[in-house]
Amino acid sequence: MNVYKLLQLNRKVKNHRIKFLGLYLLHKFNRRYLAVNLDPVLACNLRCKMCYFTDAEYIKKLKGQFKDDEIKRVAETIFNRALKLQVGCGTEPTLYKKLPELVALGKQYNVPYISLTTNANLLTEEKIEVLLKAGLNEFTISLHGVTKASYEDFMGRADYDKFHAAFNAFKKLKKFYDFKVRINYTFNKDNFHELEELFHHFDGESFDILQVRPIQRIGNTEYNDFDISTLKDDYSRIIKVIENNCKANGITLLAPTSISKLSNNNEASFIFDYTFCYVSPISFWKEGFNWKEESFNSFSKKIGWGKLLFSNIFKSKKELKTTSNKLNYEVEFN
Repeated sequence: MNVYKLLQLNRKVKNHRIKFLGLYLLHKFNRRYLAVNLDPVLACNLRCKMCYFTDAEYIKKLKGQFKDDEIKRVAETIFNRALKLQVGCGTEPTLYKKLPELVALGKQYNVPYISLTTNANLLTEEKIEVLLKAGLNEFTISLHGVTKASYEDFMGRADYDKFHAAFNAFKKLKKFYDFKVRINYTFNKDNFHELEELFHHFDGESFDILQVRPIQRIGNTEYNDFDISTLKDDYSRIIKVIENNCKANGITLLAPTSISKLSNNNEASFIFDYTFCYVSPISFWKEGFNWKEESFNSFSKKIGWGKLLFSNIFKSKKELKTTSNKLNYEVEFN
C-alpha cells in the first residue's frame, strides 16, 4: 500500500461529502480507515530544542509504558481498523524494548502499512534489520539541522555520527529489503537556509521521502522563536532547489510551495480528525473509552460515531471547520 498516493488522492478529491460517505461506509462495514498513532513508551533520549521534552512542566505528565498484556489488548481493540500504524508520535519508540514484537503484532493483524517515527540515535544496522524482518514498512526520521553543528545544537544529546551511521545502514539494507525512509525536517528561521545543502550531507539513495515543515508551538519549548516571516523572500527559491534535487534522486517531496500556503486552509484535512487515532499509556482515541473492557465497535456505537460520520455528509465546509492543525502540503512524486 502506498500511503503517499492516498494522501495525494485525498487532496484531489475536493468534495468533502464524498469523503465522509466513504468513511461512513468503511466504518459501517468494519473496514480499515484509521491512522493509528501509537506511543508505546512516554519518554525520549534526546532534548530537542523545538520539542516539548524541553518543557519541564509538560514532561511531568509524560510517564509510563505499555505492559505486554496491554499491548496485546491494544492490538485486539484497534489494529483491525488501522489502515496505517505509526509507532512513535512525539516520543521515542526505540526506548521500548519489545519494539520488533510490536511491529510483528501489527503484521499479525494485517495492518497494511507500519511506520516508525524516531530520532534514529539508538538505531544500529542490526536493530534496523530486525525491525525490517518483523515487517516494518517505513522509518520516519526526525531532523532539525543539516550540518553537524546545527543538528547537535537543535537536537540536544544527539550524535551526528550515529545519525549518519543509521542512514548508511538504510542505504545498505535497501538492496535486500523493500522499505521506505522518510526525513521529517522541522525548520525555523535559523536552520532553514542550510536545507539548500541537504544533498551535500545526505545521500539521495539513503531515503525516499522528504517532508519540510515549519516549527509549531507545542509547549514551553527551549527554542521559541516561531516567526518565520523573514524567510518569505528565500522560501520559494530554496524549496525549488530542494524539489529539483528530489526529482534528480527519485525522492517524494512533501512541502508547502510558498510561505503563504502555510496559513491557507487545508481542505484535505477535513477528515483528519475522523481518521486520526492516538494511543498511549495514558490516552486511547476518545475520552471515556474503557479500552481494556470495551470493544471499538461497542464504544463507537455508544458515542454515535457512525451517526456523526453520516451526518457530516450533509454539513457544509463552514460547519465542518477542522480543528486539526494540518499544514497545506503539496505531495510531489518523482
